[in-house]
Amino acid sequence: MDIIFIRELRIETLIGVHPWERQTRRDLLLDLELGTDIRRAAASDRLADTLNYQAVAQRIAALAAASDFQLVETLAERIAESLLREFAAPWLRLTLRKPGVPSDAREAGVVIERGGRG
Repeated sequence: MDIIFIRELRIETLIGVHPWERQTRRDLLLDLELGTDIRRAAASDRLADTLNYQAVAQRIAALAAASDFQLVETLAERIAESLLREFAAPWLRLTLRKPGVPSDAREAGVVIERGGRG
């Protein structure tokens, strides 16, 4: 299996459980690896034959913008479900990071892996 990846995609969303977190939108950072087979695209050199990472990034940004979940776990899971379904990827690994939380750390977040790496 081949992997198409996106690193440090900045997404804006409303996220958090504390009242002060619910007052303003904040940036999260997302890393993504999507399983695919790039051989057809490599042979044809056509965007239509590959997993378009620009379209993936735009979908993630739209999902985040529309979200008002409290937990990064929930947002990560919803993004993963959507990408697996809409882009027909058999596998993904998604890392969602919330900078500055807890306050004495650079960031906190989750890593999830869904599907089979076949």
